[in-house]
Formats: sequence, C-alpha cells, structure tokens
Amino acid sequence: MGRWRDGRGSLVVHGERAGFSVPLEIATSYRARTRGLLGRDSVDGALLLSPAGSVHTFGMRMPIDVAYLDRGLRVIAVRTMQPGRLGLPRLRSRHVLEAGAGVMEGWGVRVGVRVEVVGG
Repeated sequence: MGRWRDGRGSLVVHGERAGFSVPLEIATSYRARTRGLLGRDSVDGALLLSPAGSVHTFGMRMPIDVAYLDRGLRVIAVRTMQPGRLGLPRLRSRHVLEAGAGVMEGWGVRVGVRVEVVGG
C-alpha cells in the first residue's frame, strides 16, 4: 500500500455501500501534493495526497471534506474545512483524501471504514 504515482485511479469505499467507487486523482510527488486543490473551483471525485498527515486550505476557493487515513487505508478522522484554515496534524495519518464539502458522507467515508485505491 502506498506505492502509487501521480495520476488517476478509483477510490473504492468498503462499508455499508460495499464496493462504492469514485474517480480519484493521486498526488504523491512533492509538487503535486503541494498544489493539491489550490486554485480549483471543484473536484471530480476525490484527491489522494500521499504521504500526508495534515492539510491546509489557504488559497482554496471552496470548502472541502478531508479524510485522514492510516497506513492500512482505514479512515481515522473526517472533517469539513472552510478555505483559509490549517488542519491539525493526525498522529497516525499516512494519507489524506480531499473532496468537495459534504460528499464523503454520501460515499460512506466515515471513521473506521477502509478504502482502497485502484490504479495509479
């Protein structure tokens, strides 16, 4: 786990909506992680930042949902962040998922759920 490259794939959410899949953009290089969602007005699906233990929303134009993932891709926290905020670092976080505010709940992304990255 965690041997991805910058590019595209799918995020599969395991849980009550078993096998639910959304488009995923993967950002593993320093440059891609630093750029993230900055300057965008929307995101198609989700963005995976790896490795990452915290995020900020300075320079963002929209509120986002942020899910912190541990080494095994299990969700350890989910937060909605407004633009211009600094997220608290999560001790066990190895990866961070970002998506438009409010969508993760509908996808079934919540604490304790495991996700899978396909492709990348």
